[in-house]
Amino acid sequence: MLGPYILQVVNISVLITFFYFVGMRMLLFISFLFCSIPAIGFDKDSVQIINTLNMQVKGWNNGDIDAYMQGYWNNDSLVFIGKSGPTYGYKATLQRYKKSYSDAAKMGILSFSDIHIQKLSSTYCFVTGAWHLDRPIGDLSGYFTLLFKKINNKWLIICDHSS
Repeated sequence: MLGPYILQVVNISVLITFFYFVGMRMLLFISFLFCSIPAIGFDKDSVQIINTLNMQVKGWNNGDIDAYMQGYWNNDSLVFIGKSGPTYGYKATLQRYKKSYSDAAKMGILSFSDIHIQKLSSTYCFVTGAWHLDRPIGDLSGYFTLLFKKINNKWLIICDHSS
């Protein structure tokens, strides 16, 4: 009569071993999954900056440079630095954009990528990233560094170096 008893012990042993390995693999998979997902839960300021950048993309892609410029500080102290050198002031920067991107073919479709936000203080953030214009007359792309300042509870670009 030992036969059925040994068979039951072997079956239980096989089941335990099976569930152990399946369980370990599942645990390993779940651990890998959670370690592979980037941390979600940006702070409020980073979310506001990303929203500002998204608003700029939307304005640009609608052909509305004035809407795009809402992400910049409307002040004579704004600094934009491009391949032609620095431009000072909001109005001069707006005119520069309107002259350089006078129609939809020149504007193209804007996208930002590789955005990194570094909070310098409660009122300043340093942002780096890449920009790309998908255009029928030839694509353009480059990199940017932005200095954001929190002004009247709104994050605005006070200095832009794009190349």
